[in-house]
Amino acid sequence: MPNNLPQLAKLIRYNILASSTAAGSGHPTSSLSAVELMTTLFFGGFFRYDIANPEQPNNDRLIFSKGHASPLFYSLWAAAQGSDISQEELLTLRKFGSRLEGHPTRQFPYTEVATGSLGQGLSIGVGMALNARYDDSDYKTFVLLGDSEMAEGSNWEAMELAAYYKLNNLVGIIDVNRLGQRGETMHGHNLKDFEQKAKAFGWEPIVVDGHNISQIQKAFGRVAAAKKPVMIIAKTIKGKGVSFVENQDGWHGKALPEDKYKQAIVELGKIDFNIRGHLATPAKISNNKKQITNKSKIINPKSKIYQKGEMIATRRAYGDAIAALAQANKQVVVLDAETSNSTYAETVKEKTPRQFFEMFIAEQNMAGAGIGFARRGKIPFVSTFAAFLTRAADQIRMAQYSEVNIKFVGSHAGVSIGEDGASQMALEDLSIFRALNQSVVLYPADAVCAQACVALAATTEGIVYIRTTRANTPVLYGSTEKFKVGGSKVLRASEHDVATVIAAGITLHEAMKAYELLKQKGILIRVIDLYSVKPLDTSVIKKACADTKALIVVEDHYRSGGLYEAVCGSGAVTKPAHSLAVMKMPRSGKPEELLRYEEIDAAAIVKEVNRVKV
Repeated sequence: MPNNLPQLAKLIRYNILASSTAAGSGHPTSSLSAVELMTTLFFGGFFRYDIANPEQPNNDRLIFSKGHASPLFYSLWAAAQGSDISQEELLTLRKFGSRLEGHPTRQFPYTEVATGSLGQGLSIGVGMALNARYDDSDYKTFVLLGDSEMAEGSNWEAMELAAYYKLNNLVGIIDVNRLGQRGETMHGHNLKDFEQKAKAFGWEPIVVDGHNISQIQKAFGRVAAAKKPVMIIAKTIKGKGVSFVENQDGWHGKALPEDKYKQAIVELGKIDFNIRGHLATPAKISNNKKQITNKSKIINPKSKIYQKGEMIATRRAYGDAIAALAQANKQVVVLDAETSNSTYAETVKEKTPRQFFEMFIAEQNMAGAGIGFARRGKIPFVSTFAAFLTRAADQIRMAQYSEVNIKFVGSHAGVSIGEDGASQMALEDLSIFRALNQSVVLYPADAVCAQACVALAATTEGIVYIRTTRANTPVLYGSTEKFKVGGSKVLRASEHDVATVIAAGITLHEAMKAYELLKQKGILIRVIDLYSVKPLDTSVIKKACADTKALIVVEDHYRSGGLYEAVCGSGAVTKPAHSLAVMKMPRSGKPEELLRYEEIDAAAIVKEVNRVKV
């Protein structure tokens, strides 16, 4: 028997109002505008989902990019047959300890990804839709979008890429309710603008009255036969169903006070509190078709052999390692922002092309798509120049709240890239990635360590950042050297060391040069490769403080948030610590000129050792 959509919509409206008034805050009017849209999707036979098994691979996927409509999101699931969300739990909305947070998070079992930072859901949907193609699965991904957030450029990055890949398994739903946070949106109720843009970007636009269930049913009915991504553009009324807030400015983000709430409930009329909607059933998992997920055991392939002293850039070693890893592990996918010939991600494109996804120069969308892949069980390695990863800082920040297993690789780090100049130099990236909760940051100095860092990233759950260098640098380690997250390497040490130089990446090679120069003068220093920037090896720092007079931390990065602050914030420093970091406005020049200009080269290290040793 078909679901009674009008009665379900009425129950959902009631729960939106009840939960937000109980919370004393929230976004009820933004939720009310999309009730018919989402009730019809959920319970009209268009959304296939096994509610007892949220991770069933063939489940359709729903992303509320419009995350502030969380009262609607939770009320939808509460109205589904088999859900464990009770009327009582809905009243815990926004309260400490509740699964029902102000914007959806992974605390709630039916949340795909954390949302609320607008403009990100469609990119994540692109990743999930690409993953369905990769897995040869027929699930669809639906993304609810607010009309205000369509001003975000990342949405248009996502739309262009979705059209490029002809993702007819992706459906966007724009809730055009006219009103944003402080007044009318850019386009108001001009649906033609949205329709023309969607068409221009290669999508199939479908314009509907967002409160007419019959029209909405017909729109969703067209999705199955679509040859391209579909954008449903719905004219809606903010606050729909409550006459005194309908289409009224000034109610965004405000719960109805108790007296207004009681008035609104009277307007809704009789509510059937026992009604529940049945979700359509997803396709059964075929016995001969196994989903490719990161739960599969990672196979670490045999490392390429490099000879000590051989000149190999760490970015090149990353390419060698990621190609071998992808060949051995189908759950590894690589996304690159049209820089694969520089990041060396192109090695995957050459050897296992199905596992390589060209994302073009649209880093925010690339990061979001990576999150989508990760939520569907892949281990994405997302690469571009490190400087351009910072453009996606908000997407990267939100990834931690989605609790995804994703890896970022930034090449061309620091002033050592040389003549290209400041715009290409990543000098803030360590700071961004270190600041994330439970992130891992790896910064290899040679090819052997770079290969090891790729393997470590693949087997370490969560967000991992690998920073690679443009320049060819000598191989320091033998092929059997072992590395670990939270580890370090002491390359030079003696009982007579006057100071300890801590470095990573390109500056480690400058530290080694400084060691030789000082040794000629009868001065010995300890040299530490702090390749694991986060977590870092506190034991080696404590020993260095016990054995030597001072620490000198050298980095091709701004001092703020970089290696020096990581060392000083470790709680392991008991001797004076000094910083050599990028402190001047960077400029074009030869790498050695720029290292000298910023005073992070061997000569600067020698000078600093002589200053602090007395």
